[in-house]
Amino acid sequence: MTMRRISTTKRTPTSVSAHKCRIGTGSTLASNGTTARLRTVVLFVAITLGCTLLHAQSDTLTLAPAVVTEAARTADMVSVRQLSGADLHTLRGHSVADAMRYFSGVQIKDYGGAGDLKTVNVRGLGTQHVGVMLDGVPLSNAQNGVIDLGRFSLEEMAAVTLYNGQRTTLLQPAACFASSSAVYLERREPFADDVAPTAVGSQRGATTAGRVTLRAGSYGTARAAFSLDRRLSPRLSATLGAGYLHSDGNYRFRYRVAGAYDTTGVRRGGDIDALRAEAGLYGRGAKDKWQLRAYLYASGRGLPGAVVRGRGGGADRQWDTELNLQGAWRRDVSARYVALTTARAAYDRLRFRSDPERDPAVMYADNTYRTFSLYLSTAHRVTLPALSLAWAADYRAERMLADLHDFATPTRHTAYTSLAAQTGWRGVRVQGALLATLVSDRTRHGDAMRRRTELSPSLAFTFCPAPSSPLTLRAFVKRVFRMPTLCDLYYTLVGSSDLRPERTLQADAGLTLVLPQRGAFLGGEVTADVYHNTVRDKIVAIPGTSMFRWTMLNLGRVSIQGAEIAIGTAWRVGAAQIDLRGAYTYERARDVTDRSDPFYGDQIPYIPRHSASLTARAALGPWTLRYSFLYTGQRHDGRANTPENFVPAWYTSDSAVLYARGGWEVSAEVNNLFQQRYEIVRGYPLPGRNFLLGLTRRF
Repeated sequence: MTMRRISTTKRTPTSVSAHKCRIGTGSTLASNGTTARLRTVVLFVAITLGCTLLHAQSDTLTLAPAVVTEAARTADMVSVRQLSGADLHTLRGHSVADAMRYFSGVQIKDYGGAGDLKTVNVRGLGTQHVGVMLDGVPLSNAQNGVIDLGRFSLEEMAAVTLYNGQRTTLLQPAACFASSSAVYLERREPFADDVAPTAVGSQRGATTAGRVTLRAGSYGTARAAFSLDRRLSPRLSATLGAGYLHSDGNYRFRYRVAGAYDTTGVRRGGDIDALRAEAGLYGRGAKDKWQLRAYLYASGRGLPGAVVRGRGGGADRQWDTELNLQGAWRRDVSARYVALTTARAAYDRLRFRSDPERDPAVMYADNTYRTFSLYLSTAHRVTLPALSLAWAADYRAERMLADLHDFATPTRHTAYTSLAAQTGWRGVRVQGALLATLVSDRTRHGDAMRRRTELSPSLAFTFCPAPSSPLTLRAFVKRVFRMPTLCDLYYTLVGSSDLRPERTLQADAGLTLVLPQRGAFLGGEVTADVYHNTVRDKIVAIPGTSMFRWTMLNLGRVSIQGAEIAIGTAWRVGAAQIDLRGAYTYERARDVTDRSDPFYGDQIPYIPRHSASLTARAALGPWTLRYSFLYTGQRHDGRANTPENFVPAWYTSDSAVLYARGGWEVSAEVNNLFQQRYEIVRGYPLPGRNFLLGLTRRF
């Protein structure tokens, strides 16, 4: 796979044009660090004291039972990785992207700095092939197709789930079938099933519940979050939340190149100030369930440059604003017929600035991008005695504006229609789906509308020898295509309107083995998968007539084979419960574009052959301890697997301790416990040992 140019890398002047296409949404929050932090502390103290006086009778926090992490559930027909319950609770200080590092088959791109872009690559298929669903509604980024998972906090999440292939639930929007893998982010619902410990820790039957959290740590990091739930009636509840993040982002690093230099310094320019605010309404009836949520995100951040020849490049600046409103309504018309309607409207504004006074390798740029999007979906499921059928139709409209000279101002209309069926007989379940996608683009210059229609079939099955059997076999095959992004097609200096879509073919076979409880052993699961993926017409960027003008072409073809194994167990040792999770991934991702290339058959950039993770959690009364270990094997940062492109393996160890009693919770985290010096992307050294302290009041 030929990787698109990493825009923040300042090795050549070409970084400016590529950088304008790298991040996807929004703009502006001016940062006044000292004042903002002082206001945060004052607000936290005031709210905490008030909550303490008003709710002195608050009960102790009770964590929900842990959901087995890194294990596929037997009801699913594809490989599933999930974080929820106590597993998710111990990672609250992280972003969604940081938490997903513990999933097998996942590679995280992290350029350093608290405010930098974090993206996910699953099974070597590329970031643009990962769909992100928020409360079941597909998110989109018309600009570059990348959803920045670093901006999603775990504070408001009830579960984070990764599906390889697709979620095999029949009742879902048609766009959920359109990705090679899918990340489902489920925000907590207030008073769900009248149990709120995973949300805010309130008593059963309470009408008001809330949480205030303050965290502070290394590199001038300060986080504050507030959440309030209110039961308005037996069938209606509301939630209100806000969060603030500030970090100077300055950390020491050591950077070494054998035979060239060995230097230490302070990595600067990774600061961030970010504000999140959201409100939601949830309703339940005898036959229906609905929700409506509004969300605002605003941030201002630095994007630190690469360390080249022992010196760090200047930092670009980016300001983001995102405002969206989304809702969903499910209606159980009868025992056999269910309907689901979802909608989302969003406005994103991004301002990017690059200043040659801070980095001579770049041209001056100060550009603003605005994106408007509307999404509507209707889905229906009919259950017959031996067959379940589902149909869904989605529509998405996106328009992108920019203050660039001669910008195309494209408008994209996308229609999805899916048909799915599922049946079963004597332990065998089979599901088939067919997705039809129609994409139409029109530009400001009045060009003829460009249309493209694609069909994407998928087939999945599971087999369980007997109802009580601990073993389940599963397999799936799926075809997916990805449209070029608006930047790929229409960006003034980069785009090419003749690009063909990328096409992937996935095949997977696996098993799940449930381990029964016996004595001190509380049970567990073992999952194993082997898979084969092929990517055709890979979209790549190559230099054009000048160093600031690039051309987008379809050149790449990638063949990927891999194997994954994950084990999750739980033990009772005296009064303590210990949970152990381990995962290992082997992946061979070869560039098979052209047999005449000297790098034909080499491993594609930044995909390790071997990666592994291990997590352990022990709970004893009010105390919870967590330890996690991550390992990523050696890689190469170029298409040719030569010594010059070699990137060494790295590992990190993180630990945390939590104490909860009487509505209060205190936490302490130490990340990169053994001061491992490493980088995920060459030239972007990541922090050494760092800590984060937290205080939470629940009422």
